[in-house]
Amino acid sequence: MTTRAEIEDLIARIKLRDRDAFSALYSATSAKLFGVCLRVLKNRAEAEEALQDVYVRIWKRADAYSANGYSPMTWLITLARNIAIDRLRARKAPAEDIDSVPDLAASTPTPEAEAVAASDRRRIDACLDELDPERADAVRGAYLDGESYRDLAARHDVPLNTMRTWLRRSLLRLRDCLSR
Repeated sequence: MTTRAEIEDLIARIKLRDRDAFSALYSATSAKLFGVCLRVLKNRAEAEEALQDVYVRIWKRADAYSANGYSPMTWLITLARNIAIDRLRARKAPAEDIDSVPDLAASTPTPEAEAVAASDRRRIDACLDELDPERADAVRGAYLDGESYRDLAARHDVPLNTMRTWLRRSLLRLRDCLSR
């Protein structure tokens, strides 16, 4: 498992156009970022294209990340989520259902990746359980399902700025919980 410091170092080296660092970052983070894209887009092909866009943007804009005390994974996940949401919004016609497309490539994660993902999932779920249920639902809607802040505000019957405050405070609490 790659540490926060190692990922920050890889991003710093990518700023200097280090291809080995880029390859290492891809190896360390692509499974998680692909999961984010797939969760938002619900279409494997689109998620793969979005993931490619994520890494192109990382290569071109690595200087946009600065070690500001926040996790580099937070930056990468936000980047992936935003690109996936942009693609979701740009859809003109409904995408083909992922279940109707034959899966030709073996795409199952390795046992090690499954164990790491399950462990991460349990930690995140435990931290989400510490939040007020409405706020946890808003976080899941915004960051896992790709709902807009406006849609969430309407669903929870709160002003848009209140929803933004809920999400910001909830993310800060999640960060604190996950860092324990």
